[in-house]
Amino acid sequence: MERTTISRRGLIASLAAAGSLSLAACANDTSGGGSAGSASSSGTYRIGVLQLTQHAALDASNEGFIAALDDAGISYEADQQNANNEQSTCTTIASTFANDGVDLILAIGTPAAQACLNATTEIPIVGTAITDFAESGLVESNDAPGGNLTGSSDMTPVADQISLLTQLVPDAAQVGLLYCTAESNSEIQIQMAEEALDDAGLGHERYSFSSTNELQTVVETMVGQVDAVYAPTDNTVAAAMAQVASTADAAGIPTIVGCDTMVEDGGTASYSINYRDLGYRAGEMAVQILTEGADPATMPIEYLEAEDCTLIANQASADACGVDLSVLDAPEIV
Repeated sequence: MERTTISRRGLIASLAAAGSLSLAACANDTSGGGSAGSASSSGTYRIGVLQLTQHAALDASNEGFIAALDDAGISYEADQQNANNEQSTCTTIASTFANDGVDLILAIGTPAAQACLNATTEIPIVGTAITDFAESGLVESNDAPGGNLTGSSDMTPVADQISLLTQLVPDAAQVGLLYCTAESNSEIQIQMAEEALDDAGLGHERYSFSSTNELQTVVETMVGQVDAVYAPTDNTVAAAMAQVASTADAAGIPTIVGCDTMVEDGGTASYSINYRDLGYRAGEMAVQILTEGADPATMPIEYLEAEDCTLIANQASADACGVDLSVLDAPEIV
């Protein structure tokens, strides 16, 4: 895979190209050599960015992170790498960052963070777009991470999203829960959704898959079996949201999803955090580590507040599924 080092001014234009990057080789030494508060002899911090895959939410997190660095006025070079949703590629990229001894790693998505943590116990790692750091085994606890990794969580208001489903689809009796089994954070959100659906007295069934190749078949299986679909902030579903929405809309099945970008890509509605804000929060944490010597071990995982969430709906999907958006209180319509 060709590696690309991107200055802070050139990042945004390069994000679309990042998905096509690949690494040619990986060195064997993955112990890591970076340290908090250090920079190269040029006075420029070297930051490795490992993004799990390319879709709008993760792209927005990436942009927000870079914006926070820019606003802080620090000098840096960001080596942007995209694993194209391949765990083996995450491992290779993370090992290369560790071998290069970058000053800090940004890991976007749980599998990316897991790969980075396996690659180095010394280089500070900031994760983002991760639902539960502790449940995913990334930290000792969300309040006291205890190692070289911290970050910002994309824990969404799952119970509120299920409430939104009942509001928009009041006659729903059976809900399909769509997620990828390879993503531990999706499992956490699915469990939360099941609890909320039980409280609402709605039936539900899991429709899971292990790879992108299985997704379309699983979505087609739901047709005729469910009255609505709930999909959490699952990276595999999000990357293929247009495809999922096309099938669901054609069958008249509303899709309540985990984030705003999934609505923009065809989902019916969501009560969502803002992923650019989430990435910005991670960037602020990175600046503290790089310039103030903050220790990831003692930096609690950070969350966006409920007031930072946005109610958003897709008019075309609502029309296709016979959903009346007028019952919502001032949603953002796309």
